Amino acid sequence: MMNYRKHKIKWSFLVFFTPVFLWLMLLFVIPNLELFRLSFLLMDDEGNMVFSMINYAAFFEDSVYWLTFARTVGYSLSVTVLVLIVALPVSFYITKIVKIKTSGLLMVMILVPFWVSEIVRVYGLMLLMRESGIINTILVNMGLLNEPIEMLYNDASMIMGLIYTTILFMIVPIVGVMDSLDDSMIEAAYDLGAKKKDIWRTIIIPHCMPGIMSGCIVVFMLVLGNYITPSMMGGKYSLWFTQQIYNQFIAYLNWNQGAAFGFLLLFISSFVIWAALKLTGQKLTEVVK
Repeated sequence: MMNYRKHKIKWSFLVFFTPVFLWLMLLFVIPNLELFRLSFLLMDDEGNMVFSMINYAAFFEDSVYWLTFARTVGYSLSVTVLVLIVALPVSFYITKIVKIKTSGLLMVMILVPFWVSEIVRVYGLMLLMRESGIINTILVNMGLLNEPIEMLYNDASMIMGLIYTTILFMIVPIVGVMDSLDDSMIEAAYDLGAKKKDIWRTIIIPHCMPGIMSGCIVVFMLVLGNYITPSMMGGKYSLWFTQQIYNQFIAYLNWNQGAAFGFLLLFISSFVIWAALKLTGQKLTEVVK
């Protein structure tokens, strides 16, 4: 009986593990290993592919590339901070102020826009912000504007779009952690005369730090690797590093250079996340739980 049970568990494990293993290997591990190999290859004068670091060196030699990357990282960090500032009070309101039924309804309302693809959400935001959109129409009718203004195709609209498309990924982990915070600790702090900012600084934020870091990592990586929103809302002068990668792969058909840029994006963004974890004293194993 014992041997039969072990045999059954073994086959059950293989049945469920094999599709996951094949999925990861065929669609993630093997393609990325091949791209990593391509990033170190260069065609010589005789048409042969030889090992070279030129694809990586090109990133540092041309100021357009590393300035675009620095700009992308800077804006990604800014968007992450702005999303966190918005998500913290929203998460607190959902978990600690409203009733359970209302909090469930609010979470559904936050989730609903994410039932459609990102490109549809971006188009919806663009319809609101364009010159003939709802926002301009309301402002003109209220007399706040003499004529419609162009709100799109600049850095501000791009940042707004990035916040809108990533806010859920900050709220969900913070709500999950904040919900476990004992309300009596907050009430006791109020009774002892603590100010709101002190309660947030000493009780709420330290307790929610794993959720905060988890949300920050996800949002930062999503914004850093985003292509749709910067391309559609940023305009021609709002360069994003993913657009450089896209150009190398699609426009120039230079897969070796594009692969090198892609792994540079991965390496440097991983370093930024590692530095953030070190500064906040968090461990990756705690954050990804």
